[in-house]
Amino acid sequence: MTTSANNLLKFINESPSCFHVVENLKSFLISNGYTELLEKDNWELTSGGKYFTARNGSSLIAFELPTVAPRGFMIAAAHSDSPTFKIKESAESVSAHTVRLSTEKYGGMLMSTWFDRPLSVAGRVVVKTENGIALRLVNINRDLLIIPSVAIHMNRSANENAKFAANVDTLPIYADEDAKDTFDTLVADTAGVAKEDILGKDLYLYLRENGTVFGANNEFLGSPKLDDLECVYSIANGIVSSGESDSIKVMCVFDNEEVGSETKQGGGSSLLRDTLRRVVYNLYGSEDDYLRLLAGSFMVSADNAHATHPNHPEYADAANSPKMNGGVVIKHNANQRYATDGVSAAIFKKICEDAAVPCQVYANRSDLAGGSTLGSISNTLLPVRTVDIGLAQLAMHSAYETAGKHDLDHLINAMTAFYSSNIIEVE
Repeated sequence: MTTSANNLLKFINESPSCFHVVENLKSFLISNGYTELLEKDNWELTSGGKYFTARNGSSLIAFELPTVAPRGFMIAAAHSDSPTFKIKESAESVSAHTVRLSTEKYGGMLMSTWFDRPLSVAGRVVVKTENGIALRLVNINRDLLIIPSVAIHMNRSANENAKFAANVDTLPIYADEDAKDTFDTLVADTAGVAKEDILGKDLYLYLRENGTVFGANNEFLGSPKLDDLECVYSIANGIVSSGESDSIKVMCVFDNEEVGSETKQGGGSSLLRDTLRRVVYNLYGSEDDYLRLLAGSFMVSADNAHATHPNHPEYADAANSPKMNGGVVIKHNANQRYATDGVSAAIFKKICEDAAVPCQVYANRSDLAGGSTLGSISNTLLPVRTVDIGLAQLAMHSAYETAGKHDLDHLINAMTAFYSSNIIEVE
């Protein structure tokens, strides 16, 4: 296994919720010389400084300032969340002598992939303390739950266009009925607090299976959350490995992309705009200076892409269908589900070409609508040239996804080159 693949799978394994993603990114950035800034504090920035700020514990923006007057922002964005099930406040119910946990869908997952697999619970709790209210991360780090399928003998049509009701079919088994009313105690014990001190919680299911490298030549990655932690990992490594630039380097990791991004910590929020304004006002001048810098800026929206499915190639556009291990994918859509246009594609291709990073293209089959990404959403508040990119993968939004191992290094190299680049002028 290559070092980058091993480190990615370790990062994913240690990031069972979006809150853990951000906490692990904080540790990584601090170890690489970044300083944390709180939104509520006054910021004192210096040229050449490296900083990050977080919102809601689930979104983060890091930035590195040049030692010269900047020409613009070089921004890359990905997201911390993945489709899963959120546990409801009053979770326990008894059915057929077992305790189940009541959940609701978060995002558009492939529901069948969550059945008959070891699951656990992670997220955060909000607790009262002597000094007020505090947040505590939670990871019940053991096989705890399972969502059982109905046996084929009782549902003979189970393999024929199966439909699942989220309020019936996907409730996980937690315990037998003798252990009723113990779930909140388990959560409290894991967080190291008293149950009566928990005032609120944001808890989610996650798959317990670790990622792996597989294939005849060890050429594939299998893991939970490749969409989009593979891009998060690549951007983070790219920014810390990059060389000198006369641009302000910015890394964005947003929450809630899987449910539309229209939250206080999502890509459609004011977080990025607020942060960039504060940087400019603190060091470089006025609103006019901010707008001038935006005009010379560029954004990479990084979210994985659909590889051509070997069993169903008919779902792909034959001329615009990427393959795993074929390089970084540039995504196009006429209706602006992706923000790429001819200019932004050309700029990113030039950066990759100079870095000897292979590129390929993706477009949906014209009669099949695809999902949207952070690019067009963020552009409503931050009008900069943007390219949507990603890595080719199979089984997007499955509990366990597949991608090309070599593509991880392609994206890390591309993002390192991106952050090392200066703004490319277009005549």
